[in-house]
Amino acid sequence: MPKAPELSFEQMAQSVSPTSHYPPTQPPSHKPPEYRKSQLLRQYTSLLRSTPLMLLWQHNNLRAIEWMSIRRELSVALAKVDAQLSTPENPISYAPAIKLQIVKTNMFKPALKIVHFYKPDALATDPELASSAQMPHARLPPDDPSWTHSLSRNAHTKTFRKKLPQGMETLLTGPVMLTSFPAVSPQHLAAVLSVLSPSKDFPAPKKRTRPSYYDAHVQSGLQKLFLLAARVDGKVFDEAGVKWIGGIEGGLDGLRAQLVGMLTSIGSQLTNTLDSAGRSVYITMEGRRMAMEEEQKGGNGEETSSS
Repeated sequence: MPKAPELSFEQMAQSVSPTSHYPPTQPPSHKPPEYRKSQLLRQYTSLLRSTPLMLLWQHNNLRAIEWMSIRRELSVALAKVDAQLSTPENPISYAPAIKLQIVKTNMFKPALKIVHFYKPDALATDPELASSAQMPHARLPPDDPSWTHSLSRNAHTKTFRKKLPQGMETLLTGPVMLTSFPAVSPQHLAAVLSVLSPSKDFPAPKKRTRPSYYDAHVQSGLQKLFLLAARVDGKVFDEAGVKWIGGIEGGLDGLRAQLVGMLTSIGSQLTNTLDSAGRSVYITMEGRRMAMEEEQKGGNGEETSSS
């Protein structure tokens, strides 16, 4: 048998970096990760971090056929917006990613606290400690600072006594449904509002073009939905703010164009103001100079006539 290579003095003097007893896909948690509550908490924190636009609705005991009918009409409306915005160079497919989801408020609240208040400097563990090798003497305790995931004991300890942002505690009461968007798109938001919460600014589809929208199951389900608020890039907007976002003409590109036009007009107004101020000073000084010259000429004429 071949002999094992001999170790040098440096190799024997240096200790090998310990590896974690826990696999990288299942680090230690404050509560057992196989519990349904733990899985919901992980799901909600991931949803909050990856969703820039989210609508919160109150629903009142919708039946399965009503949910199915509403999802059908919403999918049709969103697919129409995708077709209108897509170009051969830039195809858009947001409709499949816009979802309706019922959440458990007792788990959505702690998830919201973790996303708002728990922001560790390192969101990942040391690669040397992320191995799944089994070394019983190298196990890190669950409260070690290296564990920074959403289910860790550190996340629970630092957010347990925190209070939700102002207004969110009242909104997350009772049955709540979410509409999650993969991107902030005013056109898709307007389509969702026209289907789920039609109003004067966002009219419902016409019966001639979309007769299935006026099906009894759709209409009875819509009567049980109430728009509460929206969460846009971590900030809470009320119903008026939601309608303002959905009413932006041209979407984000139109908003950028309005902002550029506003800045340009401000710059031109400032230039005109400065020019008018300098012009008025020049006119004042020139008028004063001409008046002094006339006075001087008048004084010389009087001296000549007296002499």
